[in-house]
Amino acid sequence: MSFKEKKILVTGGAGFVGSNLVDRLVEEGAEVIVLDDLFTGRKENITNFNSIEFIQGSVSDIELIDKLIKRVDLVFNLAVRNIIVSTKSPLLDFQVNTGGIVNILLAAKKHGIERVIYTSSASIYGNPRYLPINEDDSLSTLNPYAASKLSSENYCHAFFESFQVPMAIVRYSNVYGIKQSPLNPYCGVVSKFFESIMNGQAPQIHGDGEQTRDFTYVSDAVEATLLAALKPKAEGEVFNVGTGKETSVNELVEKIIQIVGVKTKPIYIDRRDIDNIRRRVLNIERSRKVLRWVPIKTLRTGLEETYQWLKSI
Repeated sequence: MSFKEKKILVTGGAGFVGSNLVDRLVEEGAEVIVLDDLFTGRKENITNFNSIEFIQGSVSDIELIDKLIKRVDLVFNLAVRNIIVSTKSPLLDFQVNTGGIVNILLAAKKHGIERVIYTSSASIYGNPRYLPINEDDSLSTLNPYAASKLSSENYCHAFFESFQVPMAIVRYSNVYGIKQSPLNPYCGVVSKFFESIMNGQAPQIHGDGEQTRDFTYVSDAVEATLLAALKPKAEGEVFNVGTGKETSVNELVEKIIQIVGVKTKPIYIDRRDIDNIRRRVLNIERSRKVLRWVPIKTLRTGLEETYQWLKSI
């Protein structure tokens, strides 16, 4: 199985990760439909308009979803209200994050497509008891975003078991990289740190900076997502997508300061309501065994590539 001449729907395809995924699918010869409501997605992220069909709309529109899925072989669902927006508006979070995947699964059941790939989040683990985190470890949803992500995963499993809808789930951990624009007020911490430091401002760290994350470069995340669609043994399974390496926010800031080549120090400010995860690092052994995937980019390399892209925009 390959993506050549496959018809594929990418929801959230004008967003950060989605647009990187679309680029790869086009390179692989797929016919791609991008659905995005442009709430956080940007048309500028799509560099191959001549090779795709772009539709501005929402996964919460069940009639639109049904029409689109009727036309395709595969669906990658990256449409999402991110963690900050979700906390501010849990109802919209539910309608898009959970309602959207239910609409997709219903249409997939009706039209019999090859596979639905759902992009979930390591946020569903909450504060783990043990590190690194395995896919079958206990889950703890500490905010509405995590709750909707876990609920969506459960719907994927339910449709797989009850209606034999083919699916696979990838759980991203702190993805960063090119096309994560600092112009987006909801962008990740890497872009925010770069923006501050490149503009001669001290980066702001919420809390003491000793909280840790597993930072994953976007091209690695995209590769794992594509493999989850291709590998026969991935059907019905869940995969961690990270690096297996734990990095503190203080370490991250120091690396970015070194790359930009300036002298500055971070400012420490109060924690936010979403800053309730102390440590995170994923076990990626299942992804290695089943998907034959391992991350290629080191944190340093990924940050350097991100910096070069930010200087070019």
